[in-house]
Amino acid sequence: MSDQEQPEEFEPEEPEEAEELDEEEYDEDDEGHPEPEVTIEVSGLSLYTHFGVTAAEREIGQRLLVDLRLDVGDCDATVTDRVEDTVDYGEVCEVVNLVAQQREYRTLERFCTAVADRLIERYELNAVWVKAAKPEPPIALNVGEVSVEVWREA
Repeated sequence: MSDQEQPEEFEPEEPEEAEELDEEEYDEDDEGHPEPEVTIEVSGLSLYTHFGVTAAEREIGQRLLVDLRLDVGDCDATVTDRVEDTVDYGEVCEVVNLVAQQREYRTLERFCTAVADRLIERYELNAVWVKAAKPEPPIALNVGEVSVEVWREA
């Protein structure tokens, strides 16, 4: 009689039904499983610019280092593996260079804000962080670099 009880208690069909329910719950509950949030960072973009407070800075020009952090949010490229489904960081660098060459800026604050505004305008970003640094600032004291950071949310 114990042989007859075991198959009834075992019931191999229940695990299959449970697996089907789990799959259905997973499919129905996609929102409970958030997609990866994507952040793109560019460090040390080197640009030669002609802006600054003094006329000499604007005439002679100087090297500027730009760091960027782009909060892309949900990004289809995490699934599709296609550059068309994300923000192309090479293109972003070209946009930053264009912003730098379009006009002379007196302050790093204005330049960083112009870059942040242009990137948010051009791409679907949640937020952008821009840092611009002068590695050889034109001041009398010995300083490694001076920098300004701007954070802008869309």
